[in-house]
Amino acid sequence: MSSLEMLPLLEVAHGPREPRTSVESPASPVVDRIHAAARGLAAFGHRSLLLIALFAAWEAAPRLGLIDAVFLPPFSEVIAAGWQLAQTGELYDDVSASLLRALSGFLISVALIVPLGAAVGWYTRLGDLVNQFIEICRNTAPLALLPVFILLLGIGELSKITMVIYSCAWPLLLNTVAAVKQVDPLLIKSARTMGATPQQLFRKVIVPAALPTIFVGIRLASASAMLVLVASEMVGAKAGLGYLIINSQYSFLIPQMYFGILGITVIGLAFNAILEALERRFMRWKAPVTA
Repeated sequence: MSSLEMLPLLEVAHGPREPRTSVESPASPVVDRIHAAARGLAAFGHRSLLLIALFAAWEAAPRLGLIDAVFLPPFSEVIAAGWQLAQTGELYDDVSASLLRALSGFLISVALIVPLGAAVGWYTRLGDLVNQFIEICRNTAPLALLPVFILLLGIGELSKITMVIYSCAWPLLLNTVAAVKQVDPLLIKSARTMGATPQQLFRKVIVPAALPTIFVGIRLASASAMLVLVASEMVGAKAGLGYLIINSQYSFLIPQMYFGILGITVIGLAFNAILEALERRFMRWKAPVTA
């Protein structure tokens, strides 16, 4: 019997063969999303392992008697105190007051100082003229000038916003000046060779090349803004996270004091995350560094 005649007999013995499919059935989108969420949670847990351990130690140490719970209450009590502040509306008043002062001073400083720093870095004569003044001011601690600002401007909002502007000015100015001076001269020569006007040179070459270092100054300025603002609110204010911390200390409301400190930390992290997102958006042209 030939092989062709044996094929029907083999099909009867083993059953009909299922047709082969060249393309496998795609996975369910829901399953893909679950897997992606699980991977994201695993990565977040891995990055936050030390932080979780810190909060767990904070919760356990006072309850086990390793630390006096009067001076370091458990983490859960701190969160409960913050929830009570939120229910009474006091937390909203303090956070909104601090955010208004910090954002106002920070944005005004960025709008004024970044163009000034670009001019100082670009024009050598201007840089030589103001260099000594910059060195004197940047080496004068902003907190040392706090009594001066209060004497001249009072204890109202103006003195606090001015303090934030002053503290943000120097990291912004120094990083902007350095960023403009460190632009590759070959880029400038190439742009001039191709007939770029001074305005086009500054807008198309200088600013994009200087942006990474400028954003470093902006992020440093945001940290300085919160630091100086909290100190100024501790001296003379009726609202704000700095006022919440110092008033809770005087009233011996220790859980509220710690929650105020956590609130400042969260705001600082939020500021930094927003600035990182803006940096990625404005520098999409920059190739990511791969290990």
